Amino acid sequence: MELYKENQLIRLFEKWANEKAVSIKSLPQSGSYREYYRIEGLQKKAIGVFNPDRKENVAFIGFARHFRTKGLSVPEIFATYDDNLIYLIQDLGDMTLYQYLSLVYKNGIFPRNLIDLYKKVIACLPRFQILAGRDLDYRLCYPRHAFDKRSMMWDLNYFKYYLLKLAKVNFDEQELEDDFQKFSDYLLQTDCDYFLYRDFQSRNILLVDSEPYFIDFQGGRRGALQYDIASLLYDAKADIPQHIRNELLEEYIQQVSRHIKVDRKTFTEYYRGYVLIRIMQAMGSYGFRGFYEKKEHFLRSIPYALINLDYILQNVHLPVKLPTLFNVLRRVVDSPQLQSFQKVTTALKVSINSFAYKKGLPPDPTGNGGGFVFDCRAIHNPGRYEKYKPLTGHDQAVIKFLEDQTNINDFLQHVYGLVDTTVENYIERKFTNLMVSFGCTGGQHRSVYCAEQLARHLNSKYDLQIEIHHRELGNG
Repeated sequence: MELYKENQLIRLFEKWANEKAVSIKSLPQSGSYREYYRIEGLQKKAIGVFNPDRKENVAFIGFARHFRTKGLSVPEIFATYDDNLIYLIQDLGDMTLYQYLSLVYKNGIFPRNLIDLYKKVIACLPRFQILAGRDLDYRLCYPRHAFDKRSMMWDLNYFKYYLLKLAKVNFDEQELEDDFQKFSDYLLQTDCDYFLYRDFQSRNILLVDSEPYFIDFQGGRRGALQYDIASLLYDAKADIPQHIRNELLEEYIQQVSRHIKVDRKTFTEYYRGYVLIRIMQAMGSYGFRGFYEKKEHFLRSIPYALINLDYILQNVHLPVKLPTLFNVLRRVVDSPQLQSFQKVTTALKVSINSFAYKKGLPPDPTGNGGGFVFDCRAIHNPGRYEKYKPLTGHDQAVIKFLEDQTNINDFLQHVYGLVDTTVENYIERKFTNLMVSFGCTGGQHRSVYCAEQLARHLNSKYDLQIEIHHRELGNG
């Protein structure tokens, strides 16, 4: 069968390219049953796809052609066989957003250039959902034309049968089913008349010359705007820090507001619900692939999903009472079996904080009561100038001001000397926690910049777990 598929793809390639195929290479499978091949001739190349699900192929091919007419960055469809089981698409390379994130997101430092790349991705999302979705042929959608009640119940039961039952989490089935019904009814009260990409996450975004291209939208259907941005920001292994998620959500709301009127409060309320159902859908998938199909690498995503779920349980209050569902989700977070997939590490954890003195020092949650507090208020304050007041120490204009017009680099050199000595001593003595805090007047410019610079410095020298908390920016 394998040889037959390759021969079919080679024939399709040679007919399209009008040249001989000189190589064909099978590519690694991901979470689907589709099979991909890289085919190259002397002049041309393409990705060959085999998928026995004809209706799914028809959806992908039809959507891709429609999106390209709208100027969206999706692969070109080069050729198809009449049976729609195999087809050729544009070869966009192998660098996904997730792979790039894995290269640059180290030790808790989510760099500014990565944030900017996410914002570039987010700017494209409403073009799929709103602009391209207006005249899309939704008859192509598969397996459902909409993310409706039945679709939601499929996802919720997927979570129930492949995560809860296989992980041996106890629950009352009737009470949980009742909460599933109430939860899905609530989610459907928002506007659900847009294109829902369905799997808008970092592994389905390819980078070509630093520009995003989008794949795997064959599961798209009508639905709510909130689902896709929830998928991107709560993509489990991407592990985006919460304050970055908040910043990116604001960016998305601004982008959507360019196309339609948005009630921010209402939008955000429903967004939280869609975050929850997306996490449950993903965890059901991890359970199915990991527990049922015995693909253990999927289980390694569970610890990240547990962290996201724990955050939601502690911080999200929906306007619908779901006591059984939330009790079950708490049991999931506390499950010894699911927690056993946590990666054990003994590296020193350094917590780096920025804060405003007028609001007091940051508390030390470890109870050690040690570490450093550095006062940045002697450094010339960009916050005195009107043009810098709405900005933060993340912004390039503030960074340039601090580096060009203040003595902040000299200040940091002294900081590095003191902190490095302590880090090396703590590593040798096998201590587990160190806290370093930077304070200034508003906790917005100088302290934020210093915290980020220290994190970069330590990351370049030592193997540490580094956490950054900018309290006055809403993170910690």
